[in-house]
Amino acid sequence: MVRILDRENNTILNKFMSELRDAKIQTDSMRFRRNLERVGEIMAYEISKTLNYSPRVVETPLGEAEVALYDDKVVVATILRAGLPFHQGFLNYFDDAQNAFVSAYRKYSKDGSFKVKVEYMSCCDLTDKVLLLVDPMLATGTSLVLTYEAMIAKFGQPKHTHVASIIASEDGVDYVCTNMPKKSVSVWCASVDQELTVKSYIIPGLGDAGDLAFGEKL
Repeated sequence: MVRILDRENNTILNKFMSELRDAKIQTDSMRFRRNLERVGEIMAYEISKTLNYSPRVVETPLGEAEVALYDDKVVVATILRAGLPFHQGFLNYFDDAQNAFVSAYRKYSKDGSFKVKVEYMSCCDLTDKVLLLVDPMLATGTSLVLTYEAMIAKFGQPKHTHVASIIASEDGVDYVCTNMPKKSVSVWCASVDQELTVKSYIIPGLGDAGDLAFGEKL
């Protein structure tokens, strides 16, 4: 399943997306981080509709109320560092979720080509849990697929995985859908752009999300 939220309805998401893309507004790093977080909250709400629920009884001061609560054990995982504010948006809603963090980066060669290196992983047992693998930019999809493969090899097979990105490329979405199991993986994007540069940056995209959120790196 692939869900592209900005193609479904016009909502407040449009405002946050426009500010994330706007070259004048995104220079305010605090506002940029907050908008990453806000989009994470919206996507968390949408994903919550897919979980399994059962009724619970809650004691009020005046009696009892029945409410349906989700049964799934949720793990929110992100790729450092750009994903941290986006991750926080999911955690604001899934506040009882377990968390996972992965260090993955592009190692460039002199000819401009690159390989993705996955170095550090902090994660719980994923067996039969719902994994939310969140990364604000889905460009080629290579780092995300390698991260997923490394996580399940070491920490077990989730019951279902939701891949969530703010902006994706069409090539990245196709790569994820081709290289991850269709029956147990859903892809969520706030928006999808058509092009990638020769260095695999999304056009029009928004630039380097990590640098905009936390400052330029050497």
